[in-house]
Amino acid sequence: MHVRVQQPKLSPIAEDVVEGLTRDPKTLSPKLFYDAAGSELFERITELTEYYPTATERQILRKHAVDIVQEAAGCTAVVELGAGSGAKTVLLLDALLKSTDEPVTFYPVDVSEVALDFCSDRMRHMLPSIRVVPKVLDFTEAMPQFRQLPGRKLFLFIGSSIGNFEPLEAGLFLKKIRASMNPGDALLLGTDMRKSREVLIPAYDDREGVTAAFNKNLLVRMNRELDGDFDLDTFAHRIVWNDSLSRIEMHLESLRAQTVTLDAVGLTLEFAKGETIHTENSYKFTMPMVGAIAENGGLHIERTWSDPKRWFTVHLLRA
Repeated sequence: MHVRVQQPKLSPIAEDVVEGLTRDPKTLSPKLFYDAAGSELFERITELTEYYPTATERQILRKHAVDIVQEAAGCTAVVELGAGSGAKTVLLLDALLKSTDEPVTFYPVDVSEVALDFCSDRMRHMLPSIRVVPKVLDFTEAMPQFRQLPGRKLFLFIGSSIGNFEPLEAGLFLKKIRASMNPGDALLLGTDMRKSREVLIPAYDDREGVTAAFNKNLLVRMNRELDGDFDLDTFAHRIVWNDSLSRIEMHLESLRAQTVTLDAVGLTLEFAKGETIHTENSYKFTMPMVGAIAENGGLHIERTWSDPKRWFTVHLLRA
């Protein structure tokens, strides 16, 4: 009798980790941040005094939600990509409910099931008349299933998440969203705008060390899911403002020469002192930059809303 030995199932992050850490320079996709602990840490980041994007965008949505819903014209379904906790989305959904007699459905989409559970519970509690249909998906991939959904849809990609993409990749990502849209659908896009490094650096390197813990949680996750032996004390959270590329860069810097193994994927990594893992970019936009990525995605900007300082902008885009 032959007994088939069941091979242990690799973590879903394995492929991305191996691809990123065998590059030169080493890099990791920011989507790997969002395990349960990472999602919780990010929610703490959004509440920090230094982290202006969330509060500024919330201010815009609170002031202009009715205008945004009217401009979106007849949408009865909201699809939020990277929904997280959905804290700001409540403002839009409330305005939408008040603008229509039709049933409203909310489709939060995220890679983190924990974040989706939290978001769904929040919506059902705060807006019980809305139907909530969570979807655990990697929204950076094509999503043709959304074309089959009934009703006119408003897609949301708010926050400053579009800034995590390289400019050409951002256009390709918007093209994927466009391919999920039907005539009459719209996309609400949030973009963080260029400003002084005196404002930017503390937003990503806060005094409490929450962003540092968020960044280092990548090492914790790889240790847990890929049987790694990263020593967190030998890596430091580093932030760089790259003015020529108009982006904040987040890195994990090796404080000494060291060897790290990830036994689950058979990977041995050598780090020189000062070598980094590049974990995230956050591009800061000008209006011409926003126009370029929209055009590359086959979309046009129909209307833009901003705060008085023009630190953050929210755009309604259509095909």
